[in-house]
Amino acid sequence: MEAYKKLIELSEELTLLGDTAALLGWDQETMMPAKGVEYRAKQMAYLSGKSHDLWTRAEVGDWIAQCEDDLSSHDEDEDRCANVRDWRFDYDRATALPRDLVVEFQETSALGKATWAEAREKSDFSIFAPHLEKLVELSKRQAECFGYEECAYDALLDGYERGARASELSKVFAALRPELVALGKEITDRGPRVAVDLLAGDYPIEKQQAFNQEVAQQIGFDFDAGRIDTAVHPFCSGVGPRDTRLTTRYDERDFTSSLFGVLHEAGHGMYDQGLPAEKHHLPVGRAISLGIHESQSRLWENHVGRSRGFWQYWLPKAAQYFPHLASVSLDDMVYAVNQSAPSLVRVEADEVTYDLHIMLRFEVEQAIFSGDLAVADIPAVWNERMLEMFGLQVPDDAQGCLQDIHWSMGMFGYFPTYSLGNLNASQLMESANKDCPELGGEIAKGDCSSLLSWMREKVHLQGSVFLPGELIERATGKATNSAAHLEHLRGRYLD
Repeated sequence: MEAYKKLIELSEELTLLGDTAALLGWDQETMMPAKGVEYRAKQMAYLSGKSHDLWTRAEVGDWIAQCEDDLSSHDEDEDRCANVRDWRFDYDRATALPRDLVVEFQETSALGKATWAEAREKSDFSIFAPHLEKLVELSKRQAECFGYEECAYDALLDGYERGARASELSKVFAALRPELVALGKEITDRGPRVAVDLLAGDYPIEKQQAFNQEVAQQIGFDFDAGRIDTAVHPFCSGVGPRDTRLTTRYDERDFTSSLFGVLHEAGHGMYDQGLPAEKHHLPVGRAISLGIHESQSRLWENHVGRSRGFWQYWLPKAAQYFPHLASVSLDDMVYAVNQSAPSLVRVEADEVTYDLHIMLRFEVEQAIFSGDLAVADIPAVWNERMLEMFGLQVPDDAQGCLQDIHWSMGMFGYFPTYSLGNLNASQLMESANKDCPELGGEIAKGDCSSLLSWMREKVHLQGSVFLPGELIERATGKATNSAAHLEHLRGRYLD
């Protein structure tokens, strides 16, 4: 018990350091002046190094071993078992990394984000390439330190989705891809139901901000414990148990771009706000994986935000902010936000084509880490794959391989969790509708409380007691698969 208490105390200190780093990261993306980036990189590197030093002490390993011995001879509660399990995982990965690698990676990541933003603004990959090469090199070194059975990419993937393997994901994607392509073709052959530019108009940013805040608050995002700001790339950052920051970006010709960005990030935010706050300093109080986290964002963005019931309630309110929408019928509004066509930009892709974007990135990342693709060749390969998979010519780097922020932070192995999130979201929504058959009618009245309560019980409050696969099985009665997702897509786009 003494060892367990010491680990709890250390976990609380590390959580404070981690949350401080998260706040600095949010500030860098939203408010920090451009000239502050070099010093911010040093601040972030210091916090990472400090955390690494505290966590990798030999005595910490002894405490974990003592707890494991206690667990082997006693019937312990679920929280304690999960804490010890995750402490062991985190400790083994942390002690595998030399301190100088941790610090160098953090500093390079902080500088990389700023360089990526400049490269994206100028649509010039060559500006970002040197930083990306360094991040790839550092990530390869990390993978070798962590160790792996099949490929280096697995070691990185494991940090985002425990137990996931590239070989298994390749099989999932290989089965899913032809189904999505066939569905997309059937939708295209039917022709558009409404004009592609039906919703194009004048949408002042301040009115978008007001409308988005009203929507986010009504679906359940707590603004006494969160806020929305503007960033180059939409994201959600939890910087404390009652402090969750969302961001979005705006298009004055298309209000749905920021709206769906807010719905997506609010899904992440409500998950963070629903985690057990009293356990925030413990592993069990964290979200268990990105595939689960992404299930929440995709569920609120797509299953709710693009549903007929949602717009039955929100279209008249949207017309109060944007009067020209008063001439748009409910049917046309639903069709307009559920059109399917190939697009260049992942975050603006429809549900049918979205996972194809993830497959492209997954293939590119695997090629990078297998040594089959050099960083300098990424734009050419990217453009070639976009033409092959989507039939689209990439006009510039900003709309091509520079569109996402993840690589600038060294987040390799992250992208596949988006597709896992889609599959999980469809299964969770299917199960929620079975357990609460009144959900559709409630959403049409602007009431999402039953759905949020179901997610709180089945997902949020579970924290990381169960690993991702077990959590989904407990919530839905089956392992993650594509059946519910494909059924959802066919019902949404073909009925």
